[in-house]
Amino acid sequence: MFSIFPIKGFIDQIDGFYCDGVSAGLKPNNKKDIGFIYSDTLCDVGAVLTNNKFQAAPLRHYQRYENDFKTNFVLINSKNANALTGEKGIEDINTIFSSLKFDITNPIMSSTGVIGNRLPIQKIVDGANTFDLSSKNGENLSQAIMTTDAYPKACLYEVKLEDGSSFKIGAVAKGAGMINPNLATMLCFICTDAKVSKKDIEEALNENKETTFNAISVDGDTSTNDTVLVLANGKSNAYDKEAFKEALKLVMHDMAMLMVADGEGAKKAVAFEVINAATKEDAITAAKALSNSLLVKTALFGEDPNFGRIASTIGASRIECDENSLVIAYNDVVVFNKGEIVFDAKCEEDAGKVLQNKEFKIVCDIGLGTESFIAYGCDLGYEYVKINADYRS
Repeated sequence: MFSIFPIKGFIDQIDGFYCDGVSAGLKPNNKKDIGFIYSDTLCDVGAVLTNNKFQAAPLRHYQRYENDFKTNFVLINSKNANALTGEKGIEDINTIFSSLKFDITNPIMSSTGVIGNRLPIQKIVDGANTFDLSSKNGENLSQAIMTTDAYPKACLYEVKLEDGSSFKIGAVAKGAGMINPNLATMLCFICTDAKVSKKDIEEALNENKETTFNAISVDGDTSTNDTVLVLANGKSNAYDKEAFKEALKLVMHDMAMLMVADGEGAKKAVAFEVINAATKEDAITAAKALSNSLLVKTALFGEDPNFGRIASTIGASRIECDENSLVIAYNDVVVFNKGEIVFDAKCEEDAGKVLQNKEFKIVCDIGLGTESFIAYGCDLGYEYVKINADYRS
């Protein structure tokens, strides 16, 4: 038995972890743009990375370490993704790390921002050399890694085990645009003092990613830099496999939901729940198609319960389906029932009220089996176009 409790605060409350963020001149107006995570004990590391074929230099640099390497330092920069920079992008990372004034072991770099530009090496080196590795300022770090995010994203939990021991686990993340269900676009850094092995970290990551980061969409685009990184320094000497897996799932779900809610210009976070599909693959395919559909997203933005767009998207996904077994509902308001249109004036009014909420679900009962899946998405409006039209400015 174990218990998991949420805690207010950032990853700096976890034993042995330190972090901060400063301005290195990458962003205008002296905004924070680089940050670090440091552990006073070497950490076991686990990660899942983007499936984009053009992986950015930081991801390729990470993958050149031996499989069982340990680290005590992560450097994160915003404003520049260091992607499409080839071997020179990796060399730039090595140059930065070799120019830092403090001792670090197998350092990891993570970047986010505009694709197609070399890193401003000297700015990053000068900024990073002002780091105080004894700082505990998770708020500064969360601000430093933001790009188009409207707000910082963080969570923290304490896990108490049956033998009286306990460990903490938390995360800091960024992500608001280029979010697609294929390891959604983000940088997410998860820290824990649990005494967990790399093998168990990766097992838990891979098990939990499908219902969290791989189940969300803002705009259907997958970035070159997507990274979910877990650092475990073992300082609590506490561990339970099931407790860790459950706590990690909570952390990953929290971060994924914050990203959807913060979809660039988004006003609504929506769960697309597909139930009674013929196969698990069908349920996943249909739910993700709905979370990705631009027509569905714009209807949500307009608070229009246009169930025809829902049905059309399911059909276009090519899963096994039949309109005579399909039921569509906004929360508990049924708008289409097994071939029968029940969308009268009262039904439309009730469904429209559901869409006025900031959070709700659209339930699609396929009626041909027992499999289900939930994907998460948001609306898409004018602000998204404005943000991305001006992204490089």
